[in-house]
Amino acid sequence: MKLHGTMQVNDKGHLEIGGCDTVDLAKEFGTPLYVMDEQLIREKCREYYGAFTGTYPDSFVIYASKAFLTLAMCRLVESEGLGLDVVSGGELYTALKAGFPAEKIYFHGNNKSREEVNFALEAKVGRFVVDNIYELECLERLCGALRTKADILLRVTPGIEAHTHEYIQTGQIDSKFGLVVSNGQAMEGIKKALELNNINLKGLHCHIGSQIFELESYQHTVEVMMDFYNKVYAETGFRFEELNLGGGFGIYYVSGDKPANIKTYAAIVMETVRRMAEEMNYPMPRVIVEPGRSIVGEAGTTLYTVGSVKDIPGVRKYVAVDGGMTDNPRPALYQARYEAVVANKANQPRVDEVSIAGKCCESGDMLIWDLHVPAIEPGDILAVFCTGAYNYSMSSNYNRLMRPAVVFVKDGHADLVVKRETLDDLVRNDVIPERMKKNKPLSVVTGSRQ
Repeated sequence: MKLHGTMQVNDKGHLEIGGCDTVDLAKEFGTPLYVMDEQLIREKCREYYGAFTGTYPDSFVIYASKAFLTLAMCRLVESEGLGLDVVSGGELYTALKAGFPAEKIYFHGNNKSREEVNFALEAKVGRFVVDNIYELECLERLCGALRTKADILLRVTPGIEAHTHEYIQTGQIDSKFGLVVSNGQAMEGIKKALELNNINLKGLHCHIGSQIFELESYQHTVEVMMDFYNKVYAETGFRFEELNLGGGFGIYYVSGDKPANIKTYAAIVMETVRRMAEEMNYPMPRVIVEPGRSIVGEAGTTLYTVGSVKDIPGVRKYVAVDGGMTDNPRPALYQARYEAVVANKANQPRVDEVSIAGKCCESGDMLIWDLHVPAIEPGDILAVFCTGAYNYSMSSNYNRLMRPAVVFVKDGHADLVVKRETLDDLVRNDVIPERMKKNKPLSVVTGSRQ
């Protein structure tokens, strides 16, 4: 088991994060509870900024907000000098509501609505990352109606299959994202963009997947993309100013995960771009990367309260907690694995093997299989590590469960950044039709009893 960031076991034998006792956090804010280590998030932001922009001024780091986004997170990202990647009108609204500079926002998405595009145009976002020809033509028309122009990156799929789960691969040819390089679609989209009056084509975007450990995948991506940049120049005479390589940098979840060093990642990417630009006599493009998971993933911990414990002798011991797939759907979606500790018994010997079950009415709602723990009992607090990315952002109200609160912890202080949902929140948007409000008797089938 690996402790992350500011985690430590205090003199009470409790897990502590950001100087805050997690047992006290559970009492104050309730469970399930997302706890975010603010210092670790800031350290990751600074590590990326230093490895890229601080070392290579012709680069720019933008945070992939889909990993975790709140108003407070937007403020944190801005204060650390990073840009922001959004993929919907809701994410864009959150960023603007937090006062994030629109010119540092990159608007992604494979099916942006007209309303979302108009919203982004009126906000004057920095870049549209255009996914397909339909969107390109739609953006051209909407820009014309508003008498404005849009700076864009065109998303392409370079045909690279990174070694990761099939559901989070995105760079291969068979993908819902982007225009394919190898079959001529990407070149067609580039030529189309260059013909349009209201579009400023700045560069291309690609993203080969998520939770990637092999830096060779990024090096190969750079080589493929720079070769394509040269091909575009030879065929059209147009040179790109920017190259967006997406994100996908992997993190530690469980023993055996071996994430690369961010500084090494930056050096391989930037030096490969620089080398190829020199070899091709191509102006050095501005390189953009989009880390998300690797900024917030390890900083997040979810606290649960243990409920029922069911032992099936000779088979398995199930320990149920007060959350599950509604606050962490990743195990159910793609067999994601996690490490955990009993927070109130963090220094006690692990003498038992249990499997952690969620409370949803689904047999697949299992958070962790075969976890070694101290003697565990109802009321204990379970802390599941590395839940900062794609947990809060993918949470749901299945079974009418309420989404948890989120707190930022730092220097012994815990700040609430998302309130826990209430029962009233669950029905806030429900509407009873007028015809159902009338006190009419139910229609029933009657019959005589013998």
